[in-house]
Amino acid sequence: MRLILMGTGPFAVPSFQALLEKGHEIVHVVTRPVVPSNNKKEPPVSPVRQWAIENHLSIADPISINDAETVHWLASQIADLMVVCDYGQILSRDALSTTKLGGINLHGSLLPKHRGAAPVQWSILSGDSVAGVSIIHMTPALDGGPVLSQSSTEIGVAETAGELEARLSLIGVQSTLDSVNILSTKSSLAECADLGQTQEKSLATKAPRLAKEDGELNLHYPVRWIDRLVRGLQPWPGSFAHLTFPDGKTLRIILPKATPIEVNLVSLALQPGELLYGEPLRNLRETDPSLDAALYAVATDGLLEIPSIQPAGKKLMSSEEFLRGYSRYTSMKIECSPGSHRLLNKMTCT
Repeated sequence: MRLILMGTGPFAVPSFQALLEKGHEIVHVVTRPVVPSNNKKEPPVSPVRQWAIENHLSIADPISINDAETVHWLASQIADLMVVCDYGQILSRDALSTTKLGGINLHGSLLPKHRGAAPVQWSILSGDSVAGVSIIHMTPALDGGPVLSQSSTEIGVAETAGELEARLSLIGVQSTLDSVNILSTKSSLAECADLGQTQEKSLATKAPRLAKEDGELNLHYPVRWIDRLVRGLQPWPGSFAHLTFPDGKTLRIILPKATPIEVNLVSLALQPGELLYGEPLRNLRETDPSLDAALYAVATDGLLEIPSIQPAGKKLMSSEEFLRGYSRYTSMKIECSPGSHRLLNKMTCT
């Protein structure tokens, strides 16, 4: 098959590598343009671009895949099929019609669930027990084409979005190869009309793009929601908070991990956002010896164990190291107010 591969992020690389190794002719690799850096450093090279360079493949990076000039160029490549994954643009009907068999898309969810830019993250944010990949025969509708193949896997109780995405990218390889093989038996786009399983629109959910501010922790929510927030936003945009001290000073901290512990706090005079350490924590251990970590944060219905912290401008350190520098303060609190978190509010509605 003469293939045009379209992708940008790391999710696409294992499947693209498998197609190359199977002997398909990679006519072109289409990826997003390099975004100029705001500083003197060279902008980072996307994983797909780097993969294409290492394999000496032709690279194209149009600003818009759907403008008339790019559509004309796509048609001139005389390709059989486009294989799209983690590209970042929605292809128009004109763009999809430039190859003999249209295009297929590798998507990181069990469609029709989690259509959109962040399917792996939303699988965790939504509290799903199972995640997966889908291959669709593409239409101009966002992730709305008929499903050619799906594979699923259980989500680990402590698994982050980054870890899950890496696993799903490997799981997607066989589905991609199988779907390309299915299409290789067809000779025209018209012959592909009856392929796949139509998606049930009533079951569709959205997986919108995330923003940096979504990562700010708010402890006025249940610990199970906060746990999903921390795991779903790791490694990007990550979770952070603003600590306040009795003297009025504040400190921005990054929290790469926070383990949820459901504890009955009704009889304790604790407020969401308070940090537990030192003498107050030792007193609490007398009634609950299982609380053997150095630092906890109080949520509405339990605690978050905080194993490590990265203060702004410093390296990641264990909570014990952090407390050696900050336990001189009699109290520390994560600033937050009830009901004010945009992403957590969406999560509680799912």
